[in-house]
Amino acid sequence: MGGLLWIIIVGFIAGLIARFLAPGPNNPSGFILTTILGIVGAFLATFIGQAIGHYGPDQGAGFIMATIGAVVVLFIWHRLVASGVIKG
Repeated sequence: MGGLLWIIIVGFIAGLIARFLAPGPNNPSGFILTTILGIVGAFLATFIGQAIGHYGPDQGAGFIMATIGAVVVLFIWHRLVASGVIKG
């Protein structure tokens, strides 16, 4: 249970920082979407880090890489909203 709580806290903080670093009119807002943004960013950073050999199979991305991953997710979100694929 403590691990899940830690993931939620780190995801929320990473999502907040990402929303601050990449502002936009169509950013996902609210506690749940901000937390999901940070968690998805951490998974993306972990996947890419493991694919290029930076992380081992049993390692995950840290806080800074989770934040960078969340910024990348926001960039993709902005492109999808701008192209009309997602209505923001």
